[in-house]
Amino acid sequence: MGKIIAIANQKGGVGKTTTSVNLAASLGVLEKKILLIDVDPQANASSGLGIDVDGVEVGSYQVLEHTKSAKEAVIKSNAPNVDIIPAHIDLVAIEIELVDKDDREYMLKEALTGIRDDYDYIIMDCAPSLGLLTLNALTAADSVIIPIQCEYFALEGLGKLLNTIKSVQKIHNEALDIEGLLLTMFDSRLRLSNQVVEEVQKHFSDMVFNTIIQRNVRLSEAPSYGESIINYDVSSRGATNYLSLAKEIIKKNL
Repeated sequence: MGKIIAIANQKGGVGKTTTSVNLAASLGVLEKKILLIDVDPQANASSGLGIDVDGVEVGSYQVLEHTKSAKEAVIKSNAPNVDIIPAHIDLVAIEIELVDKDDREYMLKEALTGIRDDYDYIIMDCAPSLGLLTLNALTAADSVIIPIQCEYFALEGLGKLLNTIKSVQKIHNEALDIEGLLLTMFDSRLRLSNQVVEEVQKHFSDMVFNTIIQRNVRLSEAPSYGESIINYDVSSRGATNYLSLAKEIIKKNL
């Protein structure tokens, strides 16, 4: 049975989508069968894997609404072994549409029951908020990866997210686990970057991944070509970092 991992942080710009796309692609080249689900109305994970977002007719919106099955929404991406359920800007409306539905937090969980056996890992790219979309993802997930950028306000808001995860565990999904905290955008030349790493490791020791994602120009360029870093430049530091993270996750889940 596939493991479902949500990649979440209510702060924007911490590397959620970069991590979703490149972790999925890295696990794919390591011969795991992957489904990436774009649960962010900005649809950057979809365009980051070469999907024409404006042309999406069936995606995560229809899956959450239960008007289409997850299987009907799956399309192949340009990354080896990676399928995707893309997003569309329509997804913005889902929070309002689901608000008076019974069990609205379980819509995604329910939709994925028939498909999880087809994959080794299902990765979900969450929206930068703690609204109903992210709540659906956390309720459906087995675990969550929290990207934290190595910058000044890194730990701000982390307490709020951990509290949300606690309340999801208590009310909706007691099996939800924290897969790990992932340090992103690390620049070894900056004292601040090194201080953030020390702080996070000191406070959360075992919860922090050994892999640290370093700042890398090629990593920033890849999405504009609609490719993962693995397709775009496999010899780059960004590719090395994400392959290392993928191996760490596989080892942890043996």
